Amino acid sequence: MSAPWQSHSAERPVREGNLQYHIRCGEGDIHKYVLLPGDPDRTDLIAKGWTSSRFVANNREHRTWSGLLEDVPVSCCSTGMGGGSTSIALEELAALGADTFIRVGSCGALRPEVRCGDLIICSGAMRQDGTSHDYVDPSYPAVAHYEVVTALVEACERLKVRYHVGISCTTASFYCGQARPGFGDYIQSGFERKVEDLSRAGVLDFEMEAATLFTLAGLYGFRAGAVLAVVAHRVEDTFRYEGIDHSVAVANEAVKLLADWDARKESAGRAHWSPGLMSGPEKAPEPEE
Repeated sequence: MSAPWQSHSAERPVREGNLQYHIRCGEGDIHKYVLLPGDPDRTDLIAKGWTSSRFVANNREHRTWSGLLEDVPVSCCSTGMGGGSTSIALEELAALGADTFIRVGSCGALRPEVRCGDLIICSGAMRQDGTSHDYVDPSYPAVAHYEVVTALVEACERLKVRYHVGISCTTASFYCGQARPGFGDYIQSGFERKVEDLSRAGVLDFEMEAATLFTLAGLYGFRAGAVLAVVAHRVEDTFRYEGIDHSVAVANEAVKLLADWDARKESAGRAHWSPGLMSGPEKAPEPEE
């Protein structure tokens, strides 16, 4: 049994040493760019691709590393499965200075042109996660930041990885929420049509965290995106656990691109990236008085 301790506040509890309550990280542990796998073991795989890394903390579903990707400071922290633990991770990482987040996950495809082993870059997500509804009206969109989407696309092109860009459906349940039967073949009416209906609407996949991440990032003024390895195909009823290595490599490459673009923006005095920045550090015009 662990020794008793107390926080000065129940509203925003922290651990001894001013560590964040769930992720157990403190000041200086977390960098601006953070990769967010769901699986704690995947943080080790991500960190192996860095120039240098140090293990920071491991608590519950949250396993955290920080280090350097070439000369770019970067962190990764696992979110666990679903919106609830994802929101906790984002809240506590943001409190330590993170502002750019890339989910590195897996998904089940809903479209015939998508294959197991492909990557999906989410441009937005249907908010069937449940958690984001506690933050804002359901009509608020869950949209990935265009700079992160663009960086992920460019990373896929550079690494010659097969990918798709589009809308995901984020669910609160892996089984019934994704039209799988529950225990004892439990179903509700409409289960058998959900995959077909979403596919007809052009939705690319089922997954469980993107909508929460995108909604909170939008509310707080952060940048967020997601790259997902397709491990299941719900239309063809196939399951092959592959593509994870590609998703990790693409996410790491995207961080390097974002860091470069951020430096170019700062040099040019611009708030937003556009392709014109790649031709040179042209200064933004002074505002007229």
